[in-house]
Amino acid sequence: MRTTVAVRSLLFSFVLLTLSHVAVGQIGVGISVRFGPPALPVYEQPICPAEGLLWTPGYWAYDDDDGYYWVPGTWVEAPEPGFLWTPGYWGWGNGFYIWNAGYWGPHVGFYGGINYGFGYFGVGFGGGEWRSGTFFYNTAAWHVNNTVIRNVYVNNTVIVNNTSHVAFNGPNGIQARPTPQEEQFSHESHLAPVAAQTQHVEQARANPQLRASANQGRPPIAATARAGDFKTGVVETKQAGGEYKAPPPNAARGAEGHPANEGHPGAAEPAHAGELQQHTYTPPNTGDAKADKKYQQQQQKLAAQQAKDHQKLQQQQEKEHQQAAQKNYNDAQKQQMEQRHAQQTQQLEQKHNTQQTQLQRRQPAPRPPAGKPH
Repeated sequence: MRTTVAVRSLLFSFVLLTLSHVAVGQIGVGISVRFGPPALPVYEQPICPAEGLLWTPGYWAYDDDDGYYWVPGTWVEAPEPGFLWTPGYWGWGNGFYIWNAGYWGPHVGFYGGINYGFGYFGVGFGGGEWRSGTFFYNTAAWHVNNTVIRNVYVNNTVIVNNTSHVAFNGPNGIQARPTPQEEQFSHESHLAPVAAQTQHVEQARANPQLRASANQGRPPIAATARAGDFKTGVVETKQAGGEYKAPPPNAARGAEGHPANEGHPGAAEPAHAGELQQHTYTPPNTGDAKADKKYQQQQQKLAAQQAKDHQKLQQQQEKEHQQAAQKNYNDAQKQQMEQRHAQQTQQLEQKHNTQQTQLQRRQPAPRPPAGKPH
């Protein structure tokens, strides 16, 4: 009994570590899907319609009935002075693409390394800043009419960290982890999307033209001047961000997760130990209580050891990510590290699969019913 409890506790801790890594800095984790979103479409930012509004980038949301649909970028009033918007993002974990909800907070936190454009280029924020309760717009990043809005400045030093239009973080997508500063921001007070944003999403969800299945990754409404207004100040998509590939039938509920869009060349392999799922073992029921008990003890021992292997490798990889952030690795160094992590992870999974197969071969044979010949 003690062994069983210990195994469950260890496996539960492993799952918590995995989920906390995927959702770091977020106030909520939303729906999970077995295939990734389309690439982000290319579009121009509509001019800011009034002082005090902040830009919230467009993104692909998901609905069980209609699949991915585009939520146009739009201008929204912050819930209170001093707060900035951290966009949500799709991240990979436990075999699924998981939506990490956006939030309002004193600083812009981790948003998956996704290049949403307009000051949200993967890391940090360059759209403007708060000064004594007034928001000042950086016209180098945001489209503002400075003859109407006077509180502006120009900062051309905004660094574009990536030029990709891939809309998810994970294998075959954006390989990014929170910086130490973003980790710190994750502990600040956060607020959920305001009512105008929620209504904006609902209207997008109800619009058949915004479904990826209808627009092939090129939504007719890419952005709006005001949240919820899909008629005035609307901006069309200039071009799709990448080739659109329709998901396979029943992919959302299928047994395997096959990425379906740009940046997904094939079935996604786990790239980090935190993305591995725990192995499951079916308790034996051969009719021989003694043999079943012995075999189940072997299952529990192997499950505990594999969970330890997962945790050890995950901690090692997390330590290397932190060192990479502290030493400011360049793109080549980061890529080499991620390739090494992917190889380590897949080798560990292959080892565990082999162990599981070998154990199954030692499973006792069912005992013949009493009274019948052997």
